[in-house]
Amino acid sequence: MTSNTAQPHDRFQRRPMVEEMTGLSRSSIYAKMDPRSPHFDPEFPTPVRLGKRAVAWRESDIIAWMNGRESTGA
Repeated sequence: MTSNTAQPHDRFQRRPMVEEMTGLSRSSIYAKMDPRSPHFDPEFPTPVRLGKRAVAWRESDIIAWMNGRESTGA
C-alpha cells in the first residue's frame, strides 16, 4: 500500500504530526515499522530521510494507510 511516488502538492509530515493524524504514539509508530515487533504492519508507510537525523512521512502515504485501515475494519 505504501507508494513511493509523491502526489501533487504532497507534504512531508514529521513524527509529531503523524502521531496526531493517526492517533498512534511514538512507540506504536516505530513498532509498526519494526519487522521484529509483534505489532509490525508491513502496510505502514516508510519514512523518507530528510537529512542525517531527520525523517518524515508523505502525507498521502499516511492518509492512504488510514483509509486502508477503515476499509478492512482493522
